[in-house]
Amino acid sequence: MSSPVFDFALQLSLETAGRQFDLDAACQSAVLRLALVGASGSGKSLILQLLSGLLRPERGHIRINGRCLVDTAAGVWLPPQRRAVGLVYQDYALFPHLTVAQNIAFGRHRGWRQPPKKADAATREWLERMQLTAIADHYPHQISGGQKQRTALARTCITRPQWLLLDEPFSALDSGLRAQMRGLIADLQQELAIPLLLVSHDEADTHHLADEVWHLQGGRLQRL
Repeated sequence: MSSPVFDFALQLSLETAGRQFDLDAACQSAVLRLALVGASGSGKSLILQLLSGLLRPERGHIRINGRCLVDTAAGVWLPPQRRAVGLVYQDYALFPHLTVAQNIAFGRHRGWRQPPKKADAATREWLERMQLTAIADHYPHQISGGQKQRTALARTCITRPQWLLLDEPFSALDSGLRAQMRGLIADLQQELAIPLLLVSHDEADTHHLADEVWHLQGGRLQRL
C-alpha cells in the first residue's frame, strides 16, 4: 500500500448549541484528491478548523503528504501560518478595501496592511492566468461572483501552497460558473501536484474533484 497522503486522527469534545459534541474522526488515504461530505452539524467545520490550525485537538495527529503538522503525543503543533495550506472559503474572504490585484498580492505579503496598487510580476502572472487583468483595479463590490472566486483562488495559489483546503468553494456560483471553476481547480491541482481536500454538499463537485469520498456523521468518518 502507498504511504498515506492524508493521515489524521482527531479527538475533540465541546459544547455547541447547548449540547455536547464529540469528534473522533480518523482518515488515512493515499489519494491526492479527497472529499469530505456530511450533513450540517456532523463536524465538518470542526475538522476544517483543526486541519487549518484554528483549533487544537485534545488528542490526535495530522500528517499531510508525510509532513507532520500536529502530534499531541509528541507535543507537535504547527500554527496556521506554518502549515503551508492554501485555503479557499465559500464566501471568498476578500478584503473590500483592496483591489483585485491587491487582494491577490496580499497572499504573499501577509505582514502588509495594504499592498501597493501597482502589481508586481507574480501578481500580474496570476491576474493573466485567472483572466482578471482587465479588472485588476476593481474592488470586490464591483466584480461578479465568478471573478471573486478566481481572485480568491489566485491569492491562494500565488503562495505556492503545499496543499489545498477548499470549503464549499462554489456554493455561491450558478451551475455554469461552478463547472468552469471545477475545471480550473482540477487543472491547477494537477499542475501544482499537491494534495487537495474538498468539503462540499454538491455531488458534482466531489465527482469531478475527488478520487475518494469520506462521509462524516456524528463526528465519525467513514470511507464511501
